[in-house]
Amino acid sequence: MKITFLLTWGDEMGGTEMATYTQAAHLAPRHEVEVISVFKTRPEPFFSAGHAIPRRYLVDRTGPYGRPVRESGLTEQACRTLTSLPSEIIRPAWEATFDRLSDIEMTNALGAIDTDVLITTTPALMAAVAELVPARVITVHQEHRASQLRGVSGEPLLVYAPRIDALASLTERTNDWFADSLGATAPELVAIPNAVPDGFRPRSDLDSKTIVLAARMTPEKQLDHAIEAFASIADEHPEWTMRIFGDGPQEVRLRRIIDGLALHDRVLLLGRSSEMEQEWAKAGLAMLPSRNEAFPLVLLEVFAAGVPVIAYDIVTGPAEIIRHGVDGLLVPAGDKESLAIALSKLMGDDETRRAYGNAAREGVHQRFGAERITAQWEELFKRLVARRDSPARLAERADRTALRIAAGGTRSFNVAAPISVLAGSADEQKAREVMIQAQDRTGALVRSAGRLAEVRDDILAPRMADWNLELTTDALDAHGVPYILLRDGGTSYRIAVEVERREAVLAALAADLHGKAVYAELVTPAGAAPGAVLAERLRSVGDVAGLRVFKPVVTESRTLRYGPAFACQVEFWTEEPEDAELPGWRAAPRGSTLVGPRLPSLERTATTSVGDREYPTAAAFTDDLMWDVDFPIDVVYTWVDDTDPAWRERRDAAKRDAGIATEGGADSGDVRFRNRDELRYSLRSLAMYAPWVRNIYLVTDDQTPEWLDTSQPGIKVVSHREIFADQNWLPTFNSHAIESQLHRIEGLSEHFLYFNDDVFMGRPLSPGSFFASNGMAHFFRSPTAVPPVALAEGDEGYFAAAKNNRSLLERKFGRTATHGFLHAPHPLRRSVLEQIAEECTEEIEATASSRFRATTDLSVTSSLHHHYGYLTGRSMPATISCSFINAGNYEHHTRLSRLLATRSHSVFCIGESADAEVPVDEQDRVLSAFLNAYFPVRSPFEKA
Repeated sequence: MKITFLLTWGDEMGGTEMATYTQAAHLAPRHEVEVISVFKTRPEPFFSAGHAIPRRYLVDRTGPYGRPVRESGLTEQACRTLTSLPSEIIRPAWEATFDRLSDIEMTNALGAIDTDVLITTTPALMAAVAELVPARVITVHQEHRASQLRGVSGEPLLVYAPRIDALASLTERTNDWFADSLGATAPELVAIPNAVPDGFRPRSDLDSKTIVLAARMTPEKQLDHAIEAFASIADEHPEWTMRIFGDGPQEVRLRRIIDGLALHDRVLLLGRSSEMEQEWAKAGLAMLPSRNEAFPLVLLEVFAAGVPVIAYDIVTGPAEIIRHGVDGLLVPAGDKESLAIALSKLMGDDETRRAYGNAAREGVHQRFGAERITAQWEELFKRLVARRDSPARLAERADRTALRIAAGGTRSFNVAAPISVLAGSADEQKAREVMIQAQDRTGALVRSAGRLAEVRDDILAPRMADWNLELTTDALDAHGVPYILLRDGGTSYRIAVEVERREAVLAALAADLHGKAVYAELVTPAGAAPGAVLAERLRSVGDVAGLRVFKPVVTESRTLRYGPAFACQVEFWTEEPEDAELPGWRAAPRGSTLVGPRLPSLERTATTSVGDREYPTAAAFTDDLMWDVDFPIDVVYTWVDDTDPAWRERRDAAKRDAGIATEGGADSGDVRFRNRDELRYSLRSLAMYAPWVRNIYLVTDDQTPEWLDTSQPGIKVVSHREIFADQNWLPTFNSHAIESQLHRIEGLSEHFLYFNDDVFMGRPLSPGSFFASNGMAHFFRSPTAVPPVALAEGDEGYFAAAKNNRSLLERKFGRTATHGFLHAPHPLRRSVLEQIAEECTEEIEATASSRFRATTDLSVTSSLHHHYGYLTGRSMPATISCSFINAGNYEHHTRLSRLLATRSHSVFCIGESADAEVPVDEQDRVLSAFLNAYFPVRSPFEKA
């Protein structure tokens, strides 16, 4: 069998290159193996393993300019021109190194490639191969990173995966994410880890008092954490030193940290080494403090030398290799204090360190030996090649591609499962999960994000937090374990228990939740590895500072997942000694509450309500605290359905009366008024993430969405006729006019949020995100400046209104407004709007009486209110995580993909420019797919 590996730059130092040459070497004795490197960057590969593998290159970059490796008649000028142009096959955002010359050479080489199996090693290369190689070649992508955390460089994975034959991940966790994200569009998915490189590898005697690390000096590797952790315990272990191999953009910063900690003689930065196996043999201990890893080959090399490792327990990688308490230690990700404690433990215990080292060397060859891993690859290749000429193969590929498009996928947008930050279950726990799933008679349990989850499409986020609280407290109540509910202003719940009752808590949860798909994330464990364990296994975890108890729930679409973010946190509080400076009970490490990190007692002195249940708490938490936002907050939407024939006729008649063309033209209004059912999903976002909203007012031109259940409490449709001061100003098709009258809504609260229907809550928010407890409204400034020039007839409506606002503020306050505000919910005060209407009567009437946008308009709710409120002491600047997506721009569709996977913004807006490059029907399809994926749970305001 002929097997070809495709690398971007096969001569460089990197985990992908090392893993590829290792795999190629293992396959070479029984197959014809070659490596194609798109770029030649050195006379010889950095890794000696690459010297023995047949290689060919496409573009030579070892000289002053890139040029083809093949015989070519291209001149220097032609080559320089081609290398200056961006690639048209691989987007620069995916991988910036490609150019037009590499496009030409890849097209030439891959378009006629003669091989049985072609293996790509980056998402960018997978995209090129999917477009270029002959249909008969079996294409396999080997993913070398934690794909769910890749960001923009990983976008080709979901776009092109349906068009290849197999997608191989290094871990089951990443494999699960692909299964969730791709669904029916997935090619064959497999998880095959890296193998230990063949050949003699010297063994450490562990006598050395040296900690060794090897990594690129980038933020992702977090080498500063290793240095700072070592510094904190260095005086306790004066004989130990640290040696760091590698280079990169953070080298200067790391040297400064070392000098600042006075460790220049104990922490050495030694640059790259091509003989790391010799360096591992000199180590007494190794570390891996990375933020992200897939399946770090470096750990296999360390274990092959018999050296134990301390690593952060991140999403994928270390936990698949390190057996906590057997051949190394796992500590909570990003926790430098725990990293230092683990370091000190092994630095000071030679016996344990040697036991770990012996177990590491013996276990690594049994678990990740070359023969075992190579056999898995050969079985995959054999199976795929056997059906290479089957008509069904290409038909299935076509179906997968079609299904991806039908589900809303495009060249830029892809529906993806959300990212989970917890490592998956270990083998022992997986076995128990299989039994629990088999015993479940509902059929609702599935494996998602590495653990069991119940499939539900009817659970809103607030209910999920309540549910986890109930599961936890029911168990404690049943076993007579006292607790109190804490307050910290968060969106999930915390309870405090005396530390002496820790064993009773663990036993109670283990007993009551036995056989159930409920987990507990361990907070700062002293014994067990961090991560999430089945609640029924809690008796064996030892000392922990706390637990986050949660029931995983996932929607049928797999695009919404509830996990530890909505957990009930159980904290074990300690009592300070009587002679302490501050007596009382103290929260677990780094914990605090709305009344501080200490309480005089944990006695149940009051109760508080959550949902329809009462819970014990301390009286201090029932007081009206200084920062509590306890006044009612309403929401107002303005909405129009542009597909309504009656509305369109009213609009066209008004245009004819005003002498405005009814077809085409810059002011046709199609973009501003286009209805894509966004309101349905904006309401879902409120129900999901802002349950504290009192009433919702939907202001319309006598239109009501057919799906809206107006009989539900908390929502009311308000006609323009009910709020306009002068009925002669109606009908109106000017949003500025409508917004100028919102303060006239009957029953509207003093404090309210103004929403356009294309604005959405993206994650749980509190009232304090929008208002201060003293009633001040927040506003969120935009970096977009209002041009400092006079109003002109051709100004776009937004800037014209902003300039009018500026002129009014200059006349009234002598202050010049410079910037606009984010496309976010606008926190407003009714009294400010009333004052503007009273003091600026002429300007407000001119705005309200304009049936269509005019250069005399004010933009009251989105701008003028914020400036006016600020200058009269009722509004204040604040910040919020906000994203704006232009649905008419293909590049912005990638933002939708990332937003869906990470759910990283508090609010977001999906708009559309008048000069959209994306066809309207494609925009509709993408937005429908995105909104259904982000907000799959119906709100109470939708008809059954």
